[in-house]
Amino acid sequence: MREQGPGPAGRGPRSPTDDRDPEEGGPAVTVNIVAGPVPRDVVAVTGADAAPYLQGQISQDVDAVAPGDSAWSLVLAPQGKVDAWFRLTRGHDGSFVLDVDPGFGETLVSRLERFRLRVDVSFERLDGWRMLAVRGPRAAEAWLDTVDAEVRSVVDWPGFGGIDLLGPDIAPPPGLPTDGAGDLEAARIRAGWPAMGRELTERTIPAEVGGLVESSVSFTKGCYTGQELVARIDSRGGNVPRPVRLLEIRGDMSPGGVSPGDEITVDGKAVGEITSAAADPDSAVTVALGPVHRRVEPPAAATVAGMAATVLATPATSTGGGE
Repeated sequence: MREQGPGPAGRGPRSPTDDRDPEEGGPAVTVNIVAGPVPRDVVAVTGADAAPYLQGQISQDVDAVAPGDSAWSLVLAPQGKVDAWFRLTRGHDGSFVLDVDPGFGETLVSRLERFRLRVDVSFERLDGWRMLAVRGPRAAEAWLDTVDAEVRSVVDWPGFGGIDLLGPDIAPPPGLPTDGAGDLEAARIRAGWPAMGRELTERTIPAEVGGLVESSVSFTKGCYTGQELVARIDSRGGNVPRPVRLLEIRGDMSPGGVSPGDEITVDGKAVGEITSAAADPDSAVTVALGPVHRRVEPPAAATVAGMAATVLATPATSTGGGE
């Protein structure tokens, strides 16, 4: 977690859509950002044994996260499948804040409490917290230092980089456009950023989602629950039966035109199904995610809901990157 510094001294905050250069009075480069409130479930972790307990339960190296910093992590079932993907932020007092996709806070707490035995660690839902997500290559120019946030986390994911702010009193700064919920969803999908309950379920192998292992797994820490499958697949080059792919679908862009569960076919054979979909007006296509059989090598022609589609690698798969 890193804090964004203030704007130029002696000059008030400038709207990220302001078309005047504050130095010259002339046109400024357009700040291309998408922002909006994003629901998150938030959990506080406290107790003298919080750090060592988490270290033995999750895939990230808790000891490597400095006070005030954030890191992404998985908590896995003993068989190595995904129970939850979440962000961990370490407090300066030894406590932690975990945030996860909405509706999965209880899942996360239940899983973390499952192996708690004779340790001083407690988990508490923080129901009043909110999150403001700002995405785009110039998100840092939105003067987010004026926002009263408990957590300021820089997100570094190919095609979906930006800043997240969490806390009980989150409000966007003046001039920040926050009507981009649909744009945020399209950007999430195009970047291959997975969502719990969609790309990530109890059947998901972490390596199926490009960027997930790279961003959320430490291969140098000690043992944690579920690590055997992760390590075995990594030693075999990350080859999985059904990697999650990006699809561009040309045709009906109306809501429901393409829906989760729709079949993906190649040469008339079913090869996968849609898990997320959203209209992307900028490119005049519907973008979607879904696991696709590994025999389909991107780019590949496909059909979804009777419409022509192209199967592509996600940006994180292409770059091998993540946060």
